[in-house]
Amino acid sequence: MFTEIMVPVDLRHAEKLAKTLTIAADLAQKYGARITYVGVTANVPSSIARNPEDYHEKLVQFAASQAAMHGLGARAHMIVADDPAVDLNHKLSQAVQELRADLVVMASHLPNVGDYVWSSHGGHLASHSKASVFLVRA
Repeated sequence: MFTEIMVPVDLRHAEKLAKTLTIAADLAQKYGARITYVGVTANVPSSIARNPEDYHEKLVQFAASQAAMHGLGARAHMIVADDPAVDLNHKLSQAVQELRADLVVMASHLPNVGDYVWSSHGGHLASHSKASVFLVRA
């Protein structure tokens, strides 16, 4: 049913993603799908990495650790954005197309009043993507 699962990850909050990562791994095992962990970074130093190359190395290590932990095929896909906060929805939509993902599994927050004006990142993907989107409440 699914062959390519995209899992957006924020390495700054990786410890809060356990439920999402487990669900994605379970689905990948059930359907024999590959997981691509997608991370978005900027060209400037952050709390995670000094530069995009450093961020990419950490994302690759994260993907490898998830693959080993769950016994599945996984890879990393880094996106560099001028302003990740502003560009995130567009960049994730592009990644779905580039990776030919047929399922996106991503963490989401509980809806709040702002979501009535601006959709969440997951809501945006569900509305603007051909892939199925599975939102996991943390």
